[in-house]
Amino acid sequence: MLIRMTNGAPKVGRSVRREILATALWAVSMLMKPTAAGSAENIGTVTEIYDGTLTSDIQVETFRHIERLFPVRVVRHGPHILALPAAAKRLTKVEFVSGGKNYDLIDYMALNRVTALLVLKDGKVAYEDYEMGNTEMTRWMSMSMVKSITSTLVGAAIKDGYINSIDDHVTKYVEKLRGSAYEGVSIRSLLEMASGVKWDETYTNPASDRRRMLAAQVAQRPGAIMDLMAALPRAGAPGSIWNYSTGETFVAGAVVRAAVGRPLAQYLSERIWTKAGMESDATWWLESPDGLEIGGSGLSATLRDYGRFGLFLMNGGVARKEKILPEGWVRDAGSSKTIGGKEVNYGYMIWPFAAPAGSANHGAFQALGIYGQHIYVNPREQVVIVVWSALPKPTGKETIADEDFFAAATAALR
Repeated sequence: MLIRMTNGAPKVGRSVRREILATALWAVSMLMKPTAAGSAENIGTVTEIYDGTLTSDIQVETFRHIERLFPVRVVRHGPHILALPAAAKRLTKVEFVSGGKNYDLIDYMALNRVTALLVLKDGKVAYEDYEMGNTEMTRWMSMSMVKSITSTLVGAAIKDGYINSIDDHVTKYVEKLRGSAYEGVSIRSLLEMASGVKWDETYTNPASDRRRMLAAQVAQRPGAIMDLMAALPRAGAPGSIWNYSTGETFVAGAVVRAAVGRPLAQYLSERIWTKAGMESDATWWLESPDGLEIGGSGLSATLRDYGRFGLFLMNGGVARKEKILPEGWVRDAGSSKTIGGKEVNYGYMIWPFAAPAGSANHGAFQALGIYGQHIYVNPREQVVIVVWSALPKPTGKETIADEDFFAAATAALR
């Protein structure tokens, strides 16, 4: 199946009534402003998020209400809820060294501005805490953690037979990209961030491709982001250059949307959210009212449901005894790749840890988002850790290396 473009808009059987309603609801949410003490929480703008100019209180309120920034589609949960019972062995004392200094659990949470932390061992809760006004009902932004969910949907679509092979060309599914720099790019290269298409990911540079993508999203014109992707130049042959690109994840989402013939949020609900036992609905940003989901950011879910997604990956993509992902998919997705003759510590939009054999993080991988969002998965140790943070800037501001905390927490639960 193809996404066919006419005047920049995808013909995907959209309902005019639904689009008008979605636009109206979004407009109302954007107009909500606090008028007195106790009224709705104030939030910043998406531009301020990427500029890193939000003050701490507004920042936290924004991160837990990102569904007010853009139109969203709901990811429905199902009647089956995966229980997360308390572990017999609780995580109470974690002491470790990071950057030559001694830290403990409280240091990590305070210094890295952690707003919620969940630690699962063997599928049971060893530690759970909420800070800065968050609760177990709070939905918090994923930022780039959702890239790992988008890539996982590619695996599900392959398992379901909608996509023939990970080596299919992107243009087999997204006609708009025919004749562009994505001509000849495989889905594999797309997931590995190795398309060879030129891209500047600098969040804080208003002239970067990432900010041009954000501007297209703000414009809320159907097809604007794909127009941007189709106009990008080539930097090298497919598979020859590794270059982190949020644009690639939008293309990956468009591939899945075209292949499965329904919205990503619906497919995520059908194949993972309901199967893996999520307890709450999630929301997902759209490029325009009733348009495509933003494959690289904008999912908002509860802490425990992020943890359940981590358990789903830890179990090899099996949920309720059903194989949702192809055999070996998670292993391949969570391992480093060779790009242009060089080993790159990146999988299928998932970050593996470069840890030696015998160390706590050996074989672990994570979904990672700016401002300190993590889903850490360690199949060998049967540990999943979810971290929400509100660091002062998008990148480079963590005081304590998260991987050092993950290793110490994992070792403490042995």
